[in-house]
Amino acid sequence: MTRVLRRVVAGALLAAALGGAAHAADDGRPQELQDVGIDQRLNEQVPLDLEFRNEAGQPVRLAQYFGKKPVILALAYYECPMLCTLVLNGLSSALRVLTFDIGKEFEVVTVSFNPEETPALAAAKKRTYLKDYGRAGAAEGWHFLTGDPAAIARLTQAVGYRYKYLPEQKQYAHAAAIMVLTPQGKISHYFFGVEFSPRDLRLGLVEAADGKIGSKVDQLLLFCFHYDPATGKYGAIALNSVRVAGALTVVALVTFLVVMVRRDRVQRRRLARLAPTPQPSAGRGGR
Repeated sequence: MTRVLRRVVAGALLAAALGGAAHAADDGRPQELQDVGIDQRLNEQVPLDLEFRNEAGQPVRLAQYFGKKPVILALAYYECPMLCTLVLNGLSSALRVLTFDIGKEFEVVTVSFNPEETPALAAAKKRTYLKDYGRAGAAEGWHFLTGDPAAIARLTQAVGYRYKYLPEQKQYAHAAAIMVLTPQGKISHYFFGVEFSPRDLRLGLVEAADGKIGSKVDQLLLFCFHYDPATGKYGAIALNSVRVAGALTVVALVTFLVVMVRRDRVQRRRLARLAPTPQPSAGRGGR
């Protein structure tokens, strides 16, 4: 890897860490990344009328992947020498841990932001990550798309994803992140970096689906943990955690008392059955 490319990758990771905060020239990023970053647009609508091409080269609209399930959106170009691969590897690694299945509880849409890339490249990338993920049925739920400059520009602008082409390197400088969208196509969460917490990703999907997927435990965790857009992570809510801990303590004490009372009753009944039955005393006869 060239020195410039190393600087770009390191700066891209910094841009991801900074999230949408960074246009300033003194933020520590190299010059190549001064216009690169993410402007968070939480709750804004992604244009679902955009048309791309799927792995088979067929025209598709984004709307085809929305409507019923939350969607993980990953922007990456397929011939990226390093950073995009790290992002997709991190995503695949986190998804392998989830008990949710791609295509069942959620969809994954990967879109190349390089308009020169072809459906053949998308198909090859899809084969690689389906093999890595290793679960049946994922082919119907993980989509790898390519598109023309206009569609790519509208999508990246809608999600606040800023990138830059470096002619000398023939590479793109870009940030590292994935997004979770609601079934209606609104931006729900940004997760930054190249490694993603399976717990955070699961909670993000549950929250984006408005509780229509997941378990009661997930709902309890969402009561105790809050998504922080500044960090792209879930953090504990101290007061709610104390409330839950207190409630669990009360439940545990009540359960203990109920068990002890029942045990005491059982023992009393058992002793009553074992106790000898008193015999009536014989009366003395008389004339």
